[in-house]
Amino acid sequence: MFKPQRVIFETGTLDYELGRSLYSHFSSSGIEINQCALNRVKSCIPGEDFSSLYKHGKQTLVIGVKKSLSFQSCKPSAHYQLPLVSGCVGQCEYCYLNTQLGDKPFVRVYVNIDDILNRADKYIQERLPESTIFEGAATSDPIPVEPYTGALKTCINFFANQKNARFRFVTKFTDIDSLLDLEHNKHTEIRFSLNTNNIISTYEHKTASAEKRIEAVGKVAKAGYPIGFLIAPVFIYEGWKEDYKNLLIKLRNTLDDDTAKNASFEIITHRYTERAKNKILEIFPDTTLDMINENRKFKFGQFGYGKYVYPKEAIAEVKEFFTKEINQIFGEGTIKYII
Repeated sequence: MFKPQRVIFETGTLDYELGRSLYSHFSSSGIEINQCALNRVKSCIPGEDFSSLYKHGKQTLVIGVKKSLSFQSCKPSAHYQLPLVSGCVGQCEYCYLNTQLGDKPFVRVYVNIDDILNRADKYIQERLPESTIFEGAATSDPIPVEPYTGALKTCINFFANQKNARFRFVTKFTDIDSLLDLEHNKHTEIRFSLNTNNIISTYEHKTASAEKRIEAVGKVAKAGYPIGFLIAPVFIYEGWKEDYKNLLIKLRNTLDDDTAKNASFEIITHRYTERAKNKILEIFPDTTLDMINENRKFKFGQFGYGKYVYPKEAIAEVKEFFTKEINQIFGEGTIKYII
């Protein structure tokens, strides 16, 4: 559970029941509290440079009202992002949020969840009779703040009653007990972002260990949720195949046969932009991340910016490895994509 050092309430949040409840909770906890307008949030967070802003921002929780209810697309994970939270309490060195959130690395939650779900319902109606999938963790990890907002619980209950819509989110954290007894009707897929112990201990700071995540996988599976695994980013290093195979075997041993054959896999190899590289080096100047441009291939992404990916031969090797191992260990048809 995330325990912030400071909480900032944006203008208008106390007009909502959840906003007032959160204000009462944090007021009695001795945590530093500020109130300010949306465009003044950064001024309430200490820090003279990007590195210090990152450090203090990661300890800050912002309570806001979601003004824009135009949802962004979310390929290949879903049709739309469901904007419940932005930012993440984890401090993963490679994280693309280091670029996307720039000098605003704080976690922001929204108190007008009903407005967000009402807009989701309109998107659902517009796409009928086709089903619509919503991603709840496109720019965040919502689990660490769930004890405060209850947003995931509200969404799981909402989607449980939707015939033509499904909800999914991914996490690196394990505080999922409050979701285990919900009547989800298998309309919510809970995915876990996983990696080898080597990668987690080296680069995924302030997150749960691989063992703890796999333990949480078992709980979610027993609760009957559809489950999925995001193995990302995949790094190529000495012994990588053995490490990733051991991870897959540990996962399989946690699941019963039916759950295993219905699990989904999304595999994403490590990539970075030049802008991300520069930001990462500001925050983690001693990082050992492989970001030597000459060892990579430059490629334009779906949003028009360029990124450095592994060479084509290396990507082919990763695809061959994971396709073979996942199909043998979990069964055919469980891989959504490998990129």
